[in-house]
Amino acid sequence: MNGSPSTDQLTRPMVDPFGRTIRYLRVSVTDRCDLRCFYCMSEDMTFLPKKDLLTLEELDRLCSAFIAKGVRKIRLTGGEPLVRRNVMTLVRSLSRHLGTGALDELTLTTNGSQLARFAGELRDCGIRRVNVSLDTLDAQKFRAITRWGDLDKVLAGIEAARDAGLAVKINAVALKNMNEEEIPSLMEWAHGKGMALTLIEVMPMGEIGEGRIDQYVPLSLLRARLAQHYTLTDLDENTGGPARYVRVAETGGKLGFITPMTHNFCESCNRVRITCTGTLHTCLGHEDASDLRKPLRASADDDLLSAAIDRAIGLKPKGHDFIIDRRHNRPSVSRHMSVTGG
Repeated sequence: MNGSPSTDQLTRPMVDPFGRTIRYLRVSVTDRCDLRCFYCMSEDMTFLPKKDLLTLEELDRLCSAFIAKGVRKIRLTGGEPLVRRNVMTLVRSLSRHLGTGALDELTLTTNGSQLARFAGELRDCGIRRVNVSLDTLDAQKFRAITRWGDLDKVLAGIEAARDAGLAVKINAVALKNMNEEEIPSLMEWAHGKGMALTLIEVMPMGEIGEGRIDQYVPLSLLRARLAQHYTLTDLDENTGGPARYVRVAETGGKLGFITPMTHNFCESCNRVRITCTGTLHTCLGHEDASDLRKPLRASADDDLLSAAIDRAIGLKPKGHDFIIDRRHNRPSVSRHMSVTGG
């Protein structure tokens, strides 16, 4: 009898003030990355002390608490998630929720650099698809964007994932005067291999030592350019993420657009994000933050944690207010994308 209120709280669905039920959790397992993409990080990043990071066991417990409260999809992100030491023990542990049916999907966003090592094991753990961030097929441009990355290593990782039976979606950030002219060839390459391509606008997050205005190109402009040469048909489908999709008649493939700047996607937002330190962000475009590490470590049971989650969801804003500050050339949100977790 005494336990029933606690049980009710632990399994209470997460509904925000605007009636949106939270079913999608994105979890950053590390802020570290083996690349330094110039739109994401500064070249000389200061990473978090390891003592501030949640252990893999704590990340498992945190994810499991969200699953008990109705999350059906979890995406592991970073930084680069596959550089976290022993990260596959977390993936394997979380896969038990796929086995019970409590979780519909466990997936991953990666830069592809470590995929050749882990693709088979990811498949064995129940992961069926991955998103790979790749902005160019030009080796010199790739090195310029990532500051030191090896394109061949990423392409080999993509092939390893496909050989392992994983569905691969390519994510590309549209960068003014860098890769915008390459989008058609990138799309044809991806579609030729049966992979969807999603284009993403630069987001004003974190000081990176570069001007956001100099990087930003609206996807509405790129779509208009593509429409001059390809037949684009809007698709009425929702994968749980923010992309709007079209079918490209000439290639038969899918092309997605994520447009936080020119058209936000907040009205149907059903997701929240947790950083590798246990900070919950209910909106990518706000400086909101709720500390879940403290209640997680304060008690062996999840009562305090569940209550903290409920309080945070109760504060989820209606939408974000990303702007690129043209007067001061500063980000809308001070934290780096690598810390927030995609």
